Amino acid sequence: MQVQINLLISEKEKLGAQCKMNYKETIKRVMEELASDEKVRFIGYNLKRGSKAYGTLSNIPESRILEMPIAENLMAGMAMGMALEKYKPVLIFERHDFMLNALDSLVNHLDKISLLSKNEYTAPILIRAVVGSLNPINPGPQHDQDFSEFFKKIFHFSVYDPKNSTELESALEDGKRFEHPVMIIERRDLYNQE
Repeated sequence: MQVQINLLISEKEKLGAQCKMNYKETIKRVMEELASDEKVRFIGYNLKRGSKAYGTLSNIPESRILEMPIAENLMAGMAMGMALEKYKPVLIFERHDFMLNALDSLVNHLDKISLLSKNEYTAPILIRAVVGSLNPINPGPQHDQDFSEFFKKIFHFSVYDPKNSTELESALEDGKRFEHPVMIIERRDLYNQE
């Protein structure tokens, strides 16, 4: 009997090891799950061509991706408008330091819409804010700034800064429910980490 139990435990451990995903694979899996919902749209720039949000949207139908010009405030405002119309936007900032250009929409509107409307309106948006680089060479002064602590202090909605795939999974679970705005600080230097 003890031998059978040990074999079952061993098999379970092997399956767990095979199923364990790294940070990037976790994001990609959840984005694919979200894409099965007809109301989900992915908003950002460089999403249909170029990086496809660093490979995490490579299996998403192009009809679900809204390719935007480099106009962060416009992207955030559009995502909020879509959320108010019952869509489920996933707003992707490939460089979260450029989110500063979207602070009007994010701070003055998205963050306050439920309060200002006495909870008549909510704008549930999942925001992916990417920081860092996989390149060991410094990506430069505008692509290596980390505003995660600043964002955590100014927003009243959930801001997650997951440091591993387990924390990331938990943050994505909150975001994919689309109950309220959720921002996930996505660290590219952790993409290959489990």
